Amino acid sequence: MASRDQFETKHPTIFSPSLLIVMIVLSVLGGIIGVQLITSLGISANTSIVGAVFAMILARIPLNALMKFKSVHNQNLVQTSISAATFGAASSLILPIGVPYVLGMEHLITPLFIGVAVAMIVDAYLLYKMFDTKVFPAKGTWPPGVATAEAIKAGDEGGSRAKFLLGGIVIGIVGSILKIPMSAFGVAFIGNIWALSMFGIGLLLRGYSIPLFGVDINEYYIPHGFMIGAGIVTLGQIMVLIFKKKKSEKQEESYAKEGKEFGQAFGQGFIAYLIISLFLAISGGLYADLSPGMFVLFLVFATIAAFAHELIVGIAAMHAGWFPAFAVALITLILGILIGFPPEALALLVGFSACTGVAFADMGYDFKTGYMLRGNGENQAFERQGRKQQLFAAFIGFFVAAIVVLFSFQSYFDQGLIPPVDKVYAATIESGISGDVAKQLMIWAIPGALLQLIGGSTRQMGILFATGLLLTSPLAGWAVLAGIIIRFAVLRSPAAKYEQHMTIMAAGVIAGDAIYSFFSSILKIGK
Repeated sequence: MASRDQFETKHPTIFSPSLLIVMIVLSVLGGIIGVQLITSLGISANTSIVGAVFAMILARIPLNALMKFKSVHNQNLVQTSISAATFGAASSLILPIGVPYVLGMEHLITPLFIGVAVAMIVDAYLLYKMFDTKVFPAKGTWPPGVATAEAIKAGDEGGSRAKFLLGGIVIGIVGSILKIPMSAFGVAFIGNIWALSMFGIGLLLRGYSIPLFGVDINEYYIPHGFMIGAGIVTLGQIMVLIFKKKKSEKQEESYAKEGKEFGQAFGQGFIAYLIISLFLAISGGLYADLSPGMFVLFLVFATIAAFAHELIVGIAAMHAGWFPAFAVALITLILGILIGFPPEALALLVGFSACTGVAFADMGYDFKTGYMLRGNGENQAFERQGRKQQLFAAFIGFFVAAIVVLFSFQSYFDQGLIPPVDKVYAATIESGISGDVAKQLMIWAIPGALLQLIGGSTRQMGILFATGLLLTSPLAGWAVLAGIIIRFAVLRSPAAKYEQHMTIMAAGVIAGDAIYSFFSSILKIGK
């Protein structure tokens, strides 16, 4: 059922004074929450649902200035801005600059901050250009985006949709209280079954590798090797899609943007990341530490690594709603050490790599929400208007996030509040990597590449399997596989006619998990 205002001829803009004020205020709140959570707990919360709920509450206040928040599109813009501010401040800004601080290289903080701030904006812009292509289709899963859209629709329409969504939210909250990863359970009812099955199996193998094989597979860099192999094949598959000519009109109807547009965005992104890499190298003084050949190698490697990181994280986020951003950045760091870059170059490299991908993935979630609220692309002109306004809303969130981090990071770092993963990166740089690691990576890259080839570009089996191997959450593996089994059973029973209701309830489960995680994290900080 379509929302009652999705077919407006003109999409609301962010330049409405009351809407702009609300977005800025919530972005400040989101930025502060993001910084607090990533430095104290090492996580970043999904604030999209919170932003949407806040907009719904405003819409019910009997003031003329707040009446516009009854529009689902204005609610979409609000949740886009707070989500961008939260993830931007946490994962794209304060996390990268924590690496040189831990290493005692504080002179690198300012150039790295400037570099990652620009990269964050490029990240979101590239998803804007690539969204609704064959690589990142608007009809893709993007689970958190579906959850936010269903929450907004339920608030707008009520009826059976609201009942099923609320039921899912209750299930999500109760399951989260019982320490069950309910977002993983909910994703199983929405995403690609092949991709999610491999994700769940990967999670279980990583979680139970010691009792199953007698070793921790992470210590032998097996997950990292799998991701390298799958990642290389994925980049090849993407290049094929860029240069592959359309076979039929059906392909043109399925995706609003042609492969040529994706290719143009790919080229623009590569140039942008190359310029950022050059800025980091010069402002970080690497020209004095590296030979001309190594200097050029750093530029090329940093650019390719940032781009690969972005695409891998984006694909994992689209299919599973989870992405191994920190782990993939660690792979970049390991390869950088094996190449022989000095510590200063490595600090800049891992910070730059860690930044890319997160804003890209979060932007995908928000665009998916907007796409659903705007009628799933039925009115392409309206869809393009709305997506552009969402990009502007995200830029507001990023701008606010940059200000929040700029004026707060020193205070946090001085108190010892540093993202925990930064200490892992710093310890890896200081300890180095043995030559045997390169051999392990090469060995395990082969099955990773083969699995990705077997699954093809649509199933993404290699990337999702490697994603599961890189994450430590066996319960999430059980939750994913249990959800897939239930989904199979329902679709092969008389209850199959309720498939849409099942999807709405699954979105509620994801939303419930996000709401519980958000408020429980805030309570932990308060304590």
